[in-house]
Amino acid sequence: MATRTAPARSTAIGLVRAVPIWFWVGALVVASAGLRYALARRIVAPWIMVDELIYSELAKSFADTGRFLLRGESTAAYGFVYPALISPAWALFDRIPQAYAAAKLINSVVVSLAAVPAYLLARRVLSRPYALAAAMLSMSVPTLLFAGMLMTENAFYPAFLLAALATVLWLERPDWRRTGFVLAATVLAFLTRAQAIAILPALATAPFLVSGRRALREFRWFFAAGVAGVVLVVAVQLARNASVFGIFGAYEVAGHAGYTAGGVSRWLLYHWEELILSLGVVPFAALGVLALTGRGRPRPERAFLAAAVTLSFWLVLEVATFASEQSLRVEERNMFYVAPLFLIALLLWVERGSPRPRVPAAVAAAAAVALPTALPYTKLIGLPAVSDTTALLPLWSLSSSTGIAIGDLRWVVLGGAAAACALFLLVPRRFALVLPLLVLAYFAVSQKPIEGKYRQTSILDLFQGITAPQPDWVDRAVGRDAEVTLIWSGNTDKYSVWENEFFNRSVRRFYFTTTPLQGDLPEQPLTVDRGGFMRGPDGEVVSSEYVLTDGSVDVGGRPVAEDARKGIVLVRTAGELRQVSRVAGLYPQDTWSGARVTYTRLGCQGGTVVVSLQSDPSLFTRPTTVVASVGGREVARTRVGPTETRALSVPVRPSGSSCVVEFRVSPTLVPAKATEGQNPDPRELGIHFTRFTYIP
Repeated sequence: MATRTAPARSTAIGLVRAVPIWFWVGALVVASAGLRYALARRIVAPWIMVDELIYSELAKSFADTGRFLLRGESTAAYGFVYPALISPAWALFDRIPQAYAAAKLINSVVVSLAAVPAYLLARRVLSRPYALAAAMLSMSVPTLLFAGMLMTENAFYPAFLLAALATVLWLERPDWRRTGFVLAATVLAFLTRAQAIAILPALATAPFLVSGRRALREFRWFFAAGVAGVVLVVAVQLARNASVFGIFGAYEVAGHAGYTAGGVSRWLLYHWEELILSLGVVPFAALGVLALTGRGRPRPERAFLAAAVTLSFWLVLEVATFASEQSLRVEERNMFYVAPLFLIALLLWVERGSPRPRVPAAVAAAAAVALPTALPYTKLIGLPAVSDTTALLPLWSLSSSTGIAIGDLRWVVLGGAAAACALFLLVPRRFALVLPLLVLAYFAVSQKPIEGKYRQTSILDLFQGITAPQPDWVDRAVGRDAEVTLIWSGNTDKYSVWENEFFNRSVRRFYFTTTPLQGDLPEQPLTVDRGGFMRGPDGEVVSSEYVLTDGSVDVGGRPVAEDARKGIVLVRTAGELRQVSRVAGLYPQDTWSGARVTYTRLGCQGGTVVVSLQSDPSLFTRPTTVVASVGGREVARTRVGPTETRALSVPVRPSGSSCVVEFRVSPTLVPAKATEGQNPDPRELGIHFTRFTYIP
């Protein structure tokens, strides 16, 4: 039996080896794209706001006009590579839900194409099978679940790996062709994402790790081009009377923040601690050992290690510096691009016989254990981690499912990291391949809770914005070519603006009546004159055939469609916009009331006001009473149970040229008190007033 098996095994191995390597790399791209798309389809709506909205609008405008416009206005604040890549989705499909699905398919293909530069990069130092394994590990990083989101991460991952490949080739032999290649790859990465500016200091320092003092002479073409480029950029910006930081577009403000050495150092440590955790610990230890023992290695290996160390250091430093003032959270999604460098290093360590010189191995392993254990999990695990700090989500899920306190998760991390590094130090060389396999298993196990959190968040955010049966309900009512004006009153959820704008092409013009909606997107203020006419910033009365707004802004006209649960109504108007009613007493960020609400109808001759009321069982356990009074006299009342939605009809009569109704709500609760401090909302809440309808 053994005699027969050996030739069969040899034949199978021979057949596998006979298949060109590019077939396997291509198969990896296809398999990754299929898996990424299947998972991306489970994300039901954009939820990283307003980023996803911005890139979808840029892609949509490029597909329609050939220009990158944001709400109809030109902008150079964002990289154009990614919007251009996904723009065919909006060019091919009229319905936004179909375009959204197509954009996620493009995401899946683009991010999976990173397997090609990952393989080529690994091939500089690894044999073909090991290089293919490195590409496979690079396609298994859990953060690639971002294929389900319309974010530049999907294009920057392959762009960054292409720049890393160009860097290694250039460090191996810095002739003018390779110098041009590395500069072109860096420019492409920068046009994809301004964060790529961190590649420049990496290029400036890596030559010294490869060539020492000879670097200035050996890499003179690059240094000359670099100095000339910096001088040119500064000169152009000064000639335009613009800030040098203006080249960073939307991130220009980051260049003017008051960074401190202490703050940057603290967040730099947090970011390295979290990055080690996200890698599965041992890849960091492997790169550490190789970097500490790099002297005397062949030039290709020294070039790779220099690129890996400098690119990782400068990118993480850039991200940590930004986080120390701008976001105050670990931004893993801005630094996971370096993961393949560590994964290649792990396989290089394995293929070179798992070298473990005593001091370097001990130092690398100790750092790999101590750093992630010291991460302040209590401080960093929470809602902001969902979009930015992927590696913390499995630990958060573990805490929720087992009851382990978040502060005690460090002991779980300590145990896992210590076990991983014990294997790293003790596993026999012939079994060293078990370490990359364990990293692959770690990525696979981590992916499920991360994907579940992403899906859950997308469902909740869609529900916050749209509860109509179809998310493109506005387009279905008036057609994609109509022009709908959206008016933000501040009396509904911000996601009602963002999700409706995303899913409906016809929503084109944006105004606000009180304060601008967060996100810093182009929108214009509306003022109401004594006659109720709504005027834009130029003083002219605004005209629009269709208006989309919440029930607290009544512009008259005929309702065409509505999202009843959210209190959002699409109205066909007579042309010029005139506010015929106003509401006081609702909180500006949603439809919650306090204890009193006042409704005023302008030009009123009497009739009935029907108000839609909705309670919330997460706050109230008994019915809420709402009493309506006109002229100080009670005219209607109702009781709304915690899970109920009721319509209260209020007869009104004119007082002068207006009808005024006062509503009293009881009881009211402060969520922070009602939930023992778990909800930070300090407002006194009564009930949701989701819509007011006047019937003459």
